[in-house]
Amino acid sequence: MDKVYDYKNWSEIESATAKLVSKLQEKKFKTISTISRGGLVPARLVADRLGIKQILVDGESIPEDSLFVDDIYDSGETFRKIIQRAENPDELVFATIYARRKDYPKQLVYAELTRDTEYIVYPWDRFEHGMPYEAH
Repeated sequence: MDKVYDYKNWSEIESATAKLVSKLQEKKFKTISTISRGGLVPARLVADRLGIKQILVDGESIPEDSLFVDDIYDSGETFRKIIQRAENPDELVFATIYARRKDYPKQLVYAELTRDTEYIVYPWDRFEHGMPYEAH
């Protein structure tokens, strides 16, 4: 089956990020951890809403009081790499805007589900996919 591309706009990202942050309100984090490329923009959006000033990028370890943020949970590959870096793997919160797969780790918090055939293209990925950036 061919991939179905779902080009998200900033309004959709803002709405999904607000949903994600509402699910994270109960726990207090001192920092946000992320990986470069896909996680950078979502990490900043979440940090702004939670009032977190420090974002750790591509760290060798993830502090116990840090929230890990990425754009999507898909194959679980990023999660498997990140959980090994966590100071306290059982307490790590792994937050994503979207989740595609059905077998989620207990640490995952996400805003919205996608369909398996749906390939999300974020506003910050448009150039990479040969699309012009949005005018606004």
